[in-house]
This record gives sequence, C-alpha cells and structure tokens, in this order.
Amino acid sequence: MEIDFSDPAFIRDPYPALRRLPSISWHPGTGRWLAAGHADADAVLRDRRLGRLWRDREPVDVFEPFNLLHRNQMMENEPPVHTRLRSLVATAFARGHVSRLAPAVAGSARSLLAAAGAEFDLLADVAEPLAVTVIAELLGVPEPDRHRLRPWSAAIVRMYEVRRTPEVEAAALEACREFADYLRDLAARRAASPREDLISHLVSVKDGLTADELVASAILLLNAGHEASVNAFGGGVVALLRHPEQLARLRADRGLIATAGEEMIRYDPPLHMFIRTAAADVRLGEVTIPAGAEVAALLGAANRDPAVFTDPDTFDVGRDPNPHLGFGAGLHFCLGAPLARIELQAGLSALLDHAPALALAAEPVQRPTFVLRAYHAVPLTTRPS
Repeated sequence: MEIDFSDPAFIRDPYPALRRLPSISWHPGTGRWLAAGHADADAVLRDRRLGRLWRDREPVDVFEPFNLLHRNQMMENEPPVHTRLRSLVATAFARGHVSRLAPAVAGSARSLLAAAGAEFDLLADVAEPLAVTVIAELLGVPEPDRHRLRPWSAAIVRMYEVRRTPEVEAAALEACREFADYLRDLAARRAASPREDLISHLVSVKDGLTADELVASAILLLNAGHEASVNAFGGGVVALLRHPEQLARLRADRGLIATAGEEMIRYDPPLHMFIRTAAADVRLGEVTIPAGAEVAALLGAANRDPAVFTDPDTFDVGRDPNPHLGFGAGLHFCLGAPLARIELQAGLSALLDHAPALALAAEPVQRPTFVLRAYHAVPLTTRPS
C-alpha cells in the first residue's frame, strides 16, 4: 500500500511502513522515487549525477523571500558554487569557533537544568534555549535578540514538509523576510565593528560571500544547526526513557555517552527525507532514475536496514559500528555535525548528572510532521516513582 506521508498514524510511528518499502520504489503521491535501503540511500547522497538543483518555488514573485535564501546557500547548490560557499564557511568554522564553544555548551546545559525544577519540559526549558544559545554565540547574535531566532527558524523549516497549508507558507515567507533583514543589519554592524564570531569572519573574507550568500549561509547554519540539535535531543531522550535497561546501562558506564548520541540519531533521526534531482539517467539497483526526476533518500528507513544494522529496531546505546546516515553523506554531509555532537553529548551528560531519577511526566506531544521528526513537548520529572 502506498505511504501517505501526512497520515497521523504514519507520522506517529513511520517505521513499520518504512520497513515494508523496497530498496528503491516509485511514489505516485509525491511524484518521486524513494530510496529506503541503506546502500541506495547512501548512493543517492553521494552520486554526483544526483544533485541539489534548486528550483524556485512558484509563483516566484510570491515566494521570492524563501527562494532568495535557498538559491544562495550551499545545501541547494552543486560545484563549483557549492565548493566556493562551503569552503568559505568551513574556513571560518576551522578557526576554532566550534571547539571554543565546548566548555560553554556543557556549562549552559548544567545551568538550564539547575533552573528547570523537578518537573520541566525538556524542549522548552533545556534543548531549545541551549541550541539557540550555542548557534547564536557561534554566529555572534546579541543576547537581547536571541529570542527571535527560534520562531523564525520554526516557521521557515515547516516549508520542507510534504503537505503545507497557506497559513504555514505565509508565516514562513514573513519569517524569511524578517530574518534576512535582521542578518543584513547585523552583518553591517559586524563589518563596522568586527568581533570574534562567525559573521564577523565571513564579512571580513576578501572576495568572499555576497550579501545574499552571507544571509543565506547564516540562516542555513541556524536552521539546520539548532533544529537538528533540538529534535535529536528530544527524540533521543524519549527513546532512552522508553528503554529503561539502556538508561541504566548508560548511567553505569558514562563512556557510552558518545555512542548513545549516535544511536539516538540512528534510531529516530531528526531529518527523514533528503531530496536530489537526477542530472542524467542514473542506475540504482534494478531501477533507472531518469534525468530530471527527483529521488528522496529516506534516512529513517536506511538507518534501520537489517542488511547493515543488527537488530535494527533495537535501541542500543553501545552500538558500534553505527554507520547511520543521520548527518547525510558525501558532498553535502552536515557541516555542523561536530557542533551537533557536542550539544547532544553535553546535554545528555548534564541530564544524567542532574537527575538520578528521570522519567516521562506525561506522554510527549509530537509535531504533525514527517520530514522533520520532532516533538512539541517532552515533559519530564526527576521525582522518584
């Protein structure tokens, strides 16, 4: 039976339906090929004949604020444009911006939990403010403005879902306009008075980014960075609490923190679909993807491929090796993966330190989305049951 990506039952638990998909199949509802097997999804992400070929949303005059941010960012471009954009941003990352944040991330996680009380929402009280603080520090967004970042990002990323309402689209376009205007102003201020932050370094690069490329790159880093971190932490902690034997194992051996973080991303990844367009006919398995067709790598399905993962539906905090595709692969592998790992491990370590007794206080509230798999709220209690 064909998958309905907007079906609430599927969104609640997509894995049984994803498990039944062939490695490569045609999906009439979206007009795309679906790559569900690990080998084929990995090939989709790595094959240079399958690219991120941006097509402006139509009508173009209506969607220009959204189109502007995407046609000028690295994730929606192929070489040589992608190479130039990524190298400039990666060079700024390599200047130590990520490594310098590690102690501050750990300290922020501890402070947020200390203020959270005995019952709290993991997302609103910890994960979201932690992720916004980290990415804002990285970019150089002043503290009084940081409360605006999460609403802008949340509105924009809802445009990536398979089904959208006019209200969702209108909110996203307004967020694109406001966010872009804000970053143009911030870039001008950093050009006049540079600081030790990513935007200052991007502004200072000679023959570097255009104004539109700088804005698009900064918004990509914020949206991809903190959305992935928040959703991976929220979904990962839910998975951990629903497997109490694994929680006990992690408490007994903190050396498993890093592998637990990777398993959280594999078991319930924050991003489930990454779309490529065929620039030429491409053979995948027994199927030929015709030039011009779209193919979607289904990361959640690939991460549970029994040909690659032993007991793929089992949550195992010590799983090793763990070649999950949660951060993508190939040319577009997530540039912010090291930062996401720092946040996830720091948040998990602080949570275990903070709460010797930890449990769900109520059933988590899930977002009605598939592409970005996330929760609205994850209520926790530190009171012993």
